[in-house]
Amino acid sequence: MKPIHALSPAGKAFAAVALIEAATWAGLLLGMFLKYVTATTDLGVWLFGRLHGAAFMLYVGVSVVAGLRLRWPLWALLVALAAAVPPLATLPVEYWFRRRGLLSDS
Repeated sequence: MKPIHALSPAGKAFAAVALIEAATWAGLLLGMFLKYVTATTDLGVWLFGRLHGAAFMLYVGVSVVAGLRLRWPLWALLVALAAAVPPLATLPVEYWFRRRGLLSDS
């Protein structure tokens, strides 16, 4: 088993924002369920739509900065950016990058 490397500051920021982006995705999915399936309220879509929009933009920005600072290969940056589109995909990408050492300075 490959050891998990200590995270750099950019790696820590990427990991934190990946978690936030996934959490807002989960909230938005729950909000869409409440709005379109149960037809009880649209408050979840209203709130988490805004939060997720902000988290998405923050994730894209942090991914680019982390990619530049940590000298990711182009494929890694493209994978990180693509992970923002499908729901909750930032979590396995963050875990994979952490295991490969892409979130550490060494």
